[in-house]
Amino acid sequence: MMQIPLATYRIQFTPNFGFIAASSIASYLEKLGISHLYASPILTSRKGSSHGYDAVNPREINPELGGVEKFEELIEQLHSLNIGWVQDIVPNHMAFDSENEMLMDVLENGIDSRYRDFFDIDWNHHYPENNCKVLAPFLGKFCGDCLESGELQIQYEQKGLTINYYSHKFPIRIESYNQVLTYDLQRLQEKLGRDNPAFIKFLGVLYTLKYIPSGEEGREREIQINFVKRMLWELWNDSEEVKEYIEENISIFNGEVGKAESFDLLEDLLTEQFFRLAYWKVGNEELNYRRFFTVNDLISLRIEDQEVFETTHSLILQLVEEGKFDGLRIDHIDGLYDPAQYIDRLREKVPDVYLIVEKILEPQEELPVTWSIQGTTGYDFLNQVNGIFCAQLNEQKFDDIYHRFIGKTASCEQLIDQNKRLIIEKHLAGDIDNLAHLFKKISGRYRYASDFTMYGLKAALVEILAVFPIYRTYINSGGASSADKEYIEQVMTQAKKNIPNFLNELSFIEKFLLLEYDEHLAEEDREEWLRFLMRLQQFTGPLMAKGVEDTVLYVYNRLVSLNEVGSHPTQFGVSLEEFHHYNSKQIANWPHTMNTTSTHDTKRGEDVRARINILSEIPDEWEQNLQQWREINAPLKDYVGGRDIPTFNDEYLFYQTLLGAFPFSQEEYPAFVERIKKYIIKAIREAKVHTAWLKNDSDYEDGFTNFAERVLKDSEDNQFLQAFRPFQEKIQHYGILNSLSQALLKLTSPGLPDIYQGTELWDLSLVDPDNRRPVDFKKREKYLEEIQSQSEAHLPDYIAQLLETPEDGKIKLFLIYKTLQARRKYLDLFQRGTYEKLTVVGSLKSHVVGFSRELGKQKIIVIAPRFFTSLVEMGKYPLSEQVWQETRIVPPSDSTSIWQDVFTGQQVEGEDALWVRDILQHFPVALLVNKQLTADS
Repeated sequence: MMQIPLATYRIQFTPNFGFIAASSIASYLEKLGISHLYASPILTSRKGSSHGYDAVNPREINPELGGVEKFEELIEQLHSLNIGWVQDIVPNHMAFDSENEMLMDVLENGIDSRYRDFFDIDWNHHYPENNCKVLAPFLGKFCGDCLESGELQIQYEQKGLTINYYSHKFPIRIESYNQVLTYDLQRLQEKLGRDNPAFIKFLGVLYTLKYIPSGEEGREREIQINFVKRMLWELWNDSEEVKEYIEENISIFNGEVGKAESFDLLEDLLTEQFFRLAYWKVGNEELNYRRFFTVNDLISLRIEDQEVFETTHSLILQLVEEGKFDGLRIDHIDGLYDPAQYIDRLREKVPDVYLIVEKILEPQEELPVTWSIQGTTGYDFLNQVNGIFCAQLNEQKFDDIYHRFIGKTASCEQLIDQNKRLIIEKHLAGDIDNLAHLFKKISGRYRYASDFTMYGLKAALVEILAVFPIYRTYINSGGASSADKEYIEQVMTQAKKNIPNFLNELSFIEKFLLLEYDEHLAEEDREEWLRFLMRLQQFTGPLMAKGVEDTVLYVYNRLVSLNEVGSHPTQFGVSLEEFHHYNSKQIANWPHTMNTTSTHDTKRGEDVRARINILSEIPDEWEQNLQQWREINAPLKDYVGGRDIPTFNDEYLFYQTLLGAFPFSQEEYPAFVERIKKYIIKAIREAKVHTAWLKNDSDYEDGFTNFAERVLKDSEDNQFLQAFRPFQEKIQHYGILNSLSQALLKLTSPGLPDIYQGTELWDLSLVDPDNRRPVDFKKREKYLEEIQSQSEAHLPDYIAQLLETPEDGKIKLFLIYKTLQARRKYLDLFQRGTYEKLTVVGSLKSHVVGFSRELGKQKIIVIAPRFFTSLVEMGKYPLSEQVWQETRIVPPSDSTSIWQDVFTGQQVEGEDALWVRDILQHFPVALLVNKQLTADS
């Protein structure tokens, strides 16, 4: 039977935190209440990889993490603790790297490689220079410049001849060995003599090279190549004269800097290869392989091919069969040619495995119910639970404050449109060009489309992609769902309004997108038609990710806690009604989906967002502080090139970031300043307004980081810190309360909770790599031991102590521990129980998030307050009658009158109403268990 996790704990494996390190925390995870370790990719990736999403060998467990031996030991230990394993797998891409032997085989053998169809390469590209080659856009300048500066060098080693560019190694095709090995062959003959055994053997190598088979004789070709390489390596090691001869020839081919003509030999050699070395910017415009988003060194797989699927999944499926993987997390499902086909194929192989997908759902978008999965990785929940802590009533005030501060209005929708078009133009131009050429080829076969120009078709495609409102549709050979049709119709309606001069092209493309085949269409043409559509769907996702997630979310800074993966920053919060409706749908459709609040990809740690959300409650106070800080810090800005650095928009982001991430401890302050400076560089490069990854503006970057250093200088006369700290401490206090409510909601809402490594204490991380810093697990183990011992002996006193010193994070760990123990105790209730929003009565009802979970006679109630700034004074907790007055909840029907709080152990009584003042006497949130449930358990 399928194992549905009780709770997962995400581990980011790195060479510095491998299987041995994970083994050391296994016992801690079990005590905390974790049922499944949720692992980042563990198959062999590039050496030194800090994330594992750049696999080079999908048939091997990464030796840098400890290899198969330490993995087996860790699995055995976890099983002894009844902890399972959910594995993150990456079906979309691998690293474009010399360590990737399958890809190197393709670069060496081209269309004769047995892996030629493994990677998503267009071997018949419309640009002749890419035809039957793989573009390799990794050079730091033009290829000719790299050649004449001596940066391209032939090298020989046991695997054969390669052309190297720093750490990059590109294997030379076997047919080109003759050029290097026969250059001035007379020289070697004179040195050794015609009858010398080494020379005879060398001639044998050259003879064999002339008759290397190709085409259908793939296996024979491979045998011959291996034979030649082995013989050549033996000669290299056994004959000093042969070695010197090859070294001299290599030196001649590598040329002499300052003599342009000396590089002619190497240039000729380059033209013969199955790869085309090019300046990295060429990758954005003339690419003939599909990448992961816009990352040149991640090449996509053709996972839709059965052989590719079987080869790349063989080890994964084996580990499932052996009971070592209980669940799989599919990375970047939207990048696949046919996600539904992939899921069906995988589910057929692993019918009883817990299966989730990394899927970004836009507001109002639904996960396809036909997918045989348990749900998503939880970004949809993250944005729902985050949104209910944003005071929606203050949206207009926040708009006004933001616009006044930056000195202009800012439309998020316009920014999205502008930046999606920017990404199309600068980063995905080659991808769009490839689509347009494919479409031109197809349209030329139809009399009513034969006059369409490349310009017109490309303009229509760009418009469709730019206005696409979601990551992608999932139309395939089986047709389009009603939801997909609605999105296509919405897109086409908007595109026709935007570019009415291209109505014919748009109408023709619309037929393609909806697969409205002409009756007389031949089967071959239908397949081409479908291929175009499937290709198009693969590129709407990267465009949305790069244009919105990695650009607009760093530009539109109205309230940056809302700028999160899967969010839409125009949506200023979520109503309680929407939150309850969302949870009710999850119970009906995806009861075992994953709920998260932090991941390795989130823009801010969960407690950073919780703090920044407080600003939405106090807009006037926020603006007062903003104005004061701006005046204090104005003299600290650099003035370069006619502009103040940073701009007001970046300064606005800066202050929110400081409030969200400011450390609890003064000991962490120096490291915090350095983290902020690194974050600034990433944020402004991602924004692509004043600087960018592709073209750095060092004046702006240095000016901003210098500003941050001056503003954050740790000195007694720092006027900014004097003015900032009181407000920061206020935000910090209320942020703690937000965080506790948020954590409880994640742990008890429909679905299962995922805890990102280390976030059981305060998570004040920023975007990666900041959120992948080492975790102090010894501190967490020590805290948990204390919580376990104290909560059994002196619970009321211990809770009071936790509330007195919230800065150490023990209070959050206490909440998580207690709730996970309750989940473990009442597992069926949490996994199969119903969800009902509670009726809250009283003047403070908008401050209470309340719901019940029920299974038969078993019932629990969850109470999580919000909007604390108008509930309690700074430094106080929302406890007792003085705060809650007459506010009360209506308990579920058929429940007994007595409830017990999981956190405090106290009992609360009420038949028709439960008074919040009685419930929240000692702890800021509550998890109430009906006495009937206690008795039955």
